[in-house]
Amino acid sequence: MDRKFTRREFGIMAGVAASTLAAPAIAQGKPKVVVIGGGPGGATAARYIAKDSKGAVDVTLIEANARHTTCFFSNLYIGGLRSFDSITHGYDKLASDHGINVVTGFATSVDTAKRIVTVAGGQSVSYDKLVVAPGIDFKYEAYEGYSKEVAETIPHAWQAGPQSQILRRQLEAMDDGGVFLIAPPPNPFRCPPGPYERIALVAQYLKRNKPKSKIIAVDAKDKFSKQALFEEGWAKYYDGMIEWLPLNITGGVKAVDEKGMTLHTGGESFKGDVINVIPPQKAGAIATAAGLANETGWCPIDPFTMASTRAPHVYVLGDSSIAAAMPKSGFAANSQAKACAMAIRAELTGSRAFEPRYSNTCWSMIASGDGVKVGASYKATREKIASTDTFISKTGEDAAMRTATAEEAEGWYAGISADIFG
Repeated sequence: MDRKFTRREFGIMAGVAASTLAAPAIAQGKPKVVVIGGGPGGATAARYIAKDSKGAVDVTLIEANARHTTCFFSNLYIGGLRSFDSITHGYDKLASDHGINVVTGFATSVDTAKRIVTVAGGQSVSYDKLVVAPGIDFKYEAYEGYSKEVAETIPHAWQAGPQSQILRRQLEAMDDGGVFLIAPPPNPFRCPPGPYERIALVAQYLKRNKPKSKIIAVDAKDKFSKQALFEEGWAKYYDGMIEWLPLNITGGVKAVDEKGMTLHTGGESFKGDVINVIPPQKAGAIATAAGLANETGWCPIDPFTMASTRAPHVYVLGDSSIAAAMPKSGFAANSQAKACAMAIRAELTGSRAFEPRYSNTCWSMIASGDGVKVGASYKATREKIASTDTFISKTGEDAAMRTATAEEAEGWYAGISADIFG
């Protein structure tokens, strides 16, 4: 059914009622939409606004990197199951097929009163509507001795790209019999099952190449996503190789000793030959600088449109947003982007808007040919985005089911990559 936005909801969106006339704040000529961030949220929003408006909206995508490496499936690269090129994508088709102006540069500031984005080097881009999808930033200060600089030696690899390559090289260089030490972060964080898939795929790599090695996980939580499925898989494929230590045993990581290659917790200290510290997270830096984040470090949004509740004419997608029941994942960001694009297009062009329907699935590989998944459907309510139906793989599934799930994940990756990057 068509959805009629209430006065309150349009007030959250921009303070402008939908009409057949252009809103007074919009400049003459084509309305301008600027998107910050070229990941699954930002690039999808840019593509759908440009594609579905059929040239009626001028879309600019601002992204710091000329090519995007997806965080989803980056564990497969780290574990030796995929090439780096296979998870890295460019923006050429967004420009050539959809007329999007792609600006390669780092967005340094947003003036929400004047509606101007400034890019490193001084370039300014004006907008009528702004989509902010910068992913995550890290609370390095949460662990004494950890920093962006130290992450070049003790990587987080939670922003895919060079960090993923550092961790892959370190694994390859590690001696047989070494210790891979990983510190999963506290909630909320990007890709809840991700650290545990990484443990599995690193274990598979070590079993094949350095079988005397060991993995120790010093967690900031007492439980985690798909825990029964992962623990079943770890026992089946990597028995005796993985030791997972919950928060209630260690007290969690307190300090990182780069020179000594050691993690200090509330009790014991742990030494590793390769250390992967994934620190606590918050909204991307530009979202915080623009005043879009609240005291939690994340950005509150209108559940129907993904519009910021802290600045007019601004929308926040993906990991940086407070999307309630939806996890911080690439699938979720892509889903949110389509609802956001529809809302923006409706307001700027007078096209029809429908009630948004969100969805998410997170696939995880436990071993080659053994995949599991969790997911849900969601709807917007006045208070939040709420889940309606959920599903999860079951322990004890046969090999055929797990192989089918792994193949489904590969098909999804190909499909969503085309949907994001054109």
